[in-house]
Amino acid sequence: MSSLLQLEQVQLAGSQRDRLSNLSLQIHSGERVALLGPSGAGKSSLMSVINGTLIPQQGRVLWRGQSLRQRNRRQRCEIGTLWQDLRLIEELSVGQNINAGALGRYGLPWALANLLFSIGAESCLQCLRQAGLDPRVLGPEGLDRPVQRLSGGQRQRVALARLFRQRPSLVLADEPLASLDPAIAAEVLDCLLDKDFDGSLVHGADAVMVSLHRPDLIHRFDRVLALREGRLLFDAPATAVTPADLQGLYAL
Repeated sequence: MSSLLQLEQVQLAGSQRDRLSNLSLQIHSGERVALLGPSGAGKSSLMSVINGTLIPQQGRVLWRGQSLRQRNRRQRCEIGTLWQDLRLIEELSVGQNINAGALGRYGLPWALANLLFSIGAESCLQCLRQAGLDPRVLGPEGLDRPVQRLSGGQRQRVALARLFRQRPSLVLADEPLASLDPAIAAEVLDCLLDKDFDGSLVHGADAVMVSLHRPDLIHRFDRVLALREGRLLFDAPATAVTPADLQGLYAL
């Protein structure tokens, strides 16, 4: 497997203690990685460092062998993030929010056109279906429906569709199952993790990392990274993680 991402001795400062401390890891093409850890372990901080939102005080973040900081905007869009708070733009429609995922690939004229007109409808509909939402549930307004009038589960699917519209090589999902009922949570996880007959992820990315608060789901993954107080407690194949490992991770 080829290495997509590499972190080398990354240090990220916090107000009382380091949010990440001397952290080194790699993510390879084809991997489905679960990120576990108690609240405050540094999971969201790690994802923010990986996607370039936060810059570590020490260490290196390499994307395809080159410094992430030296990559241009379009290259950085190869890493896509589904945030726990979704970060949808309430004033915009479903279609406009989905198209926001593609802004990194286009210039200012395209961004303005997205605000003024209905563009890229077929691509938006395809991404919605890929995210598991039948466009017919949006009613007669379709893609023009304001996102503020969607249910929680529908909003989650629109955020997923926006991520797929970005066409990233690495998908990061920060607690995507939080606040979802079990049935919808299972469907969202399927969208993120399912593979095609040839072993590739169905959404087209090369790899995916999902931050979880449910260790009972690690059997869906290939590999588990466990964080505690900003440090990597263990990094193991999902099949090798034992109940004792999980008890040690979440022990007070």
